[in-house]
Amino acid sequence: MLQALLNGELAAARAATGVPLTDWFVSDDITWLWQMRLDQIAADRRAADWVACAAVAVPDETVVGVGGYHGPPDSAGMVELSYGVDPDCRRRGYARAMVRELLRRAAGEPDVSTVRASISPQNAASLATIAGFDFEHVGEQWDEVDGTEFLFERPAV
Repeated sequence: MLQALLNGELAAARAATGVPLTDWFVSDDITWLWQMRLDQIAADRRAADWVACAAVAVPDETVVGVGGYHGPPDSAGMVELSYGVDPDCRRRGYARAMVRELLRRAAGEPDVSTVRASISPQNAASLATIAGFDFEHVGEQWDEVDGTEFLFERPAV
């Protein structure tokens, strides 16, 4: 499915998922993510179980976003959240639902001890999304794409 999305083959990707996808999934806004995730999986097959899961709205079963982690747990047991919502589906609680589900999964994984979120200080929506999930601001980092990011962590359980 990721290769179909990357190639702009929305019909093929829709057939692979069996649920409706919006045009956002093959737009320039997101195809960079599909390429990055395909490269990750090619380099480390374990990544396939951790990156780029579809977020499906219930009960209509429409894919409204993508969620996962930046990769499998590192040697210290840390995973970093990754989530995005189709702009046409935002402000409906989907991002918070994704974070809640990603935290639930992390809590059930024996190799995960810490969950991280890295968020641009200007990304008020993502900062609000993680509020209430007991994340602690632990520092900052420089990201080549996003610039300064605040780092937040919490125990997986």
